[in-house]
Amino acid sequence: MNVVEIFTLVTGVIYIILEIRQKNFMWVIGVLTSVAAMWVFFRQGLYASFALNTYYLVTAFIGLWQWSRDKKKLVAEGGSDVVAEAQPEGDRIHLNRLTAKTVVASAVVMVLGTFGLMELMQWLNSAGILQENPMSYLDSAATILSAIATWWLVRSYIQQWWLWIAADLMSTILCASQGMWWMTALYAAYTLSAVYGWAHWKRNGRYI
Repeated sequence: MNVVEIFTLVTGVIYIILEIRQKNFMWVIGVLTSVAAMWVFFRQGLYASFALNTYYLVTAFIGLWQWSRDKKKLVAEGGSDVVAEAQPEGDRIHLNRLTAKTVVASAVVMVLGTFGLMELMQWLNSAGILQENPMSYLDSAATILSAIATWWLVRSYIQQWWLWIAADLMSTILCASQGMWWMTALYAAYTLSAVYGWAHWKRNGRYI
């Protein structure tokens, strides 16, 4: 178990570095990290987190396609906001504008998804299908918030970093409560990196 957790930590750190730099290879690393995390969380009985990493695995392929298209658009159009004339092209971050409709839809998904997932896990537990999850509330909330943040990441909304800060803090507490110390370190690193990521995207972002 510790070997896989360490592997997840290493690939996860590489993933967050590439995410901050908005490099498409991040999605390839994300596939490896997701598969390893799926195994860890399933063995630990944190099924919502297992499902979340399954979702990460799927969105990695969508994200690779979306970012490649947005990167080409940034190069072709030059972006609508000029950050600095001297800024190297490789440091430019392509951004899309977050709409009120997306915020409202995401809030609805957050509320309904959290309670729905929590009820589902409790039902599966009572039916004897899954073992008891002592942190079902936090597990469900972190899972749904992370799912929303991932979709915002695919769409290159700078506000996705705010969601990641909250979700990663939840996941840090969740893993620590289960004695998963390597995973705790990973999510703690994610939390700090999300703060830096927001600053980096704010400084180098250009809307397309």
